[in-house]
Amino acid sequence: MTAAAPLKLSDLSLSTTVAGLIAMLTGYTSSLVLMIQAGQAAHLSDAQIASWIWALSIGMGVTTLGLSLMTRVPIVVAWSTPGAALLIASLPGVPYPEAIGAFLLAALLMTAAGLTGWFDKLMRALPASIASALLAGILFRISVDVFVQAEHQTVLLLTMFGTYLVGRRLWPRYAVPGVLLVGVALAGVLGQLHFEQIRFAVTLPVWTTPAFSLSAFISIGVPLFIVALASQNIPGLAVLRADGYHVAASPLITVTGVASAILAPFGSHGINLAAITAAICTGPEADADPRRRYMAAVVCGIGYLVAGIMAASIAALFAAFPKALVVAVAAFALLGSIANGLTVAMQAPAERESALLTFMITASGMTLAGVGSAFWGVVGGMLALAVLRPRQRAA
Repeated sequence: MTAAAPLKLSDLSLSTTVAGLIAMLTGYTSSLVLMIQAGQAAHLSDAQIASWIWALSIGMGVTTLGLSLMTRVPIVVAWSTPGAALLIASLPGVPYPEAIGAFLLAALLMTAAGLTGWFDKLMRALPASIASALLAGILFRISVDVFVQAEHQTVLLLTMFGTYLVGRRLWPRYAVPGVLLVGVALAGVLGQLHFEQIRFAVTLPVWTTPAFSLSAFISIGVPLFIVALASQNIPGLAVLRADGYHVAASPLITVTGVASAILAPFGSHGINLAAITAAICTGPEADADPRRRYMAAVVCGIGYLVAGIMAASIAALFAAFPKALVVAVAAFALLGSIANGLTVAMQAPAERESALLTFMITASGMTLAGVGSAFWGVVGGMLALAVLRPRQRAA
């Protein structure tokens, strides 16, 4: 990666600012509870759980800002959500210093994957149709939930839906900001914003000296590495490629791996390339000009840093918003990316069936052998491509 031109504040717009804030908001509200749940199950103190959130937030903020400004590409970094879910079951019963040691070893494995360059080779072998179908399948999972939420929050969701349609007709670039403003205002009127429990305080990180054991490495370290690689980094690179950003994968994987290793003693179980939250910043809703969308990631990164400083209070802050509001705003922001992904995925007739299978497997949300649907979508699509291509060429 080479240094880019100086930062242009003129690249910042209302749409990029809102996209960055929505990406940050979606990232925290979608899975922060998993880490709190895992920490409580392992009997960690409130200070240790806050330090865990601090380490992840600071790591995500620094890497998102640094990579996006250096490459002028909207590169968004997120914590490993599948990893957090895995820790709910695997963290209890493991001494916390040994868990920290496993976090560190998983980060070093990811760093090695970046430094050796084999991850770049893997991404070059992935056809654009499969990558785009993977993107569409990942985003479909979160976007379709907005209609499920309508069963319970009918007034809120229908009002936001109507706002989106009117916005797309009258002011297309600002439809999503309009949805956010109307949603927050209506949630306030309906008494669904609960800020009374929030107490703001600056978080101090807690150092835990790593200890190493084979059992912790096998039960925590190796699974963390696998799920982060399969369910985070591969989809994250696919999101960038599907929206036209072709950057070398290995430097990105190396940077996030090093950052994860540095922050592991403070509780970080790993940061990786984002997929769903990244698509909010890489898609057309962030800005009509792809060259200016990196500012959405910059705003997101700044939000991460602020959230990290206030990590002790961040859970209560994001719990103040109703889930339906967050899901709806994210869903409407992702519609453009889903449409683009499906369009590219279906362009090549010889690859159309394989891309469709990739989309279906990924969108199913299945988990097999502890690995999520994003990985199996790529496996299924590539297998179908290998089997079907010879027959189609012969025909």
